[in-house]
Amino acid sequence: MLKPLLQAIHRYPVKSLAGSGPDEAVVEPWGLAGDRRWMLVDREHRFVTQRARPRLAAAAATELPDGGVRLTAPDMPPLTVGVPEPGTTVTVEVWGDKVEAVPASGAAAEWFSTYLDVPVRLVHMDEPGRRRPTDPAYSRPGDTVSFADGFPLLLTTTASLDALNALVAEGGHAHEGPLPMNRFRPNVVVDGTAPWDEDGWQRIRIGEIVFRVVKPCGRCVMTTTDQRTGQRGKEPLRTLARHRRVDDQLLFGQNLIPEGTGTLRVGDPFEVLTRRPEA
Repeated sequence: MLKPLLQAIHRYPVKSLAGSGPDEAVVEPWGLAGDRRWMLVDREHRFVTQRARPRLAAAAATELPDGGVRLTAPDMPPLTVGVPEPGTTVTVEVWGDKVEAVPASGAAAEWFSTYLDVPVRLVHMDEPGRRRPTDPAYSRPGDTVSFADGFPLLLTTTASLDALNALVAEGGHAHEGPLPMNRFRPNVVVDGTAPWDEDGWQRIRIGEIVFRVVKPCGRCVMTTTDQRTGQRGKEPLRTLARHRRVDDQLLFGQNLIPEGTGTLRVGDPFEVLTRRPEA
């Protein structure tokens, strides 16, 4: 069996939009550099994602060297959005957290509102090191996160995706598979492990960086969304509900908090340092 390694890196500059797959990425305390520093909000300043607006799947954001983004979407002219000047912030809401953010240009709000046919606004997290703490039940004092759902990074494995796709086919739903990894929107994808082995990990090392594996990821309707078209089906939630349900959560992937900073590179070696006592 080949030694486990980092197969892919994914970064999503704007929450819920398509991102990029760089060969390397800097790890900051709150996640990959440039990952989910931007987010859409509605008129009440609540976060807007593919859960309610699956059309966002077909839009993409490319990070620019200065931290700005270039936006593209079907039937829309490309738009470059610069990092807003420091100044007045607005209080926005993401998963019940109240977070200060800086509004982007009016052009960005108009672009997204036209694309979604609903009023929205683009905001930027200027200081992720102090804007949003992670859930204290699974983290340490001082741990912070960007506009990601809950934790700095999300890890998935190719072996578990293969196992899930096999279960989808065995259930008589092969026409909906095989599901690609982009349905799960991970930051890091590891190859060369056993299926579902990540359930027992407690601390891992990828390349030079150690991570705490703090919590499995409960999946939602976004995983049923084709990330090219925005169309929805029933998988993988139907199969996860039969095989990967724990309490009220349907699990796939693991949330990570980095213990240090550095650079991840595709092909980096992967190692499990400690496992959970019950594993």
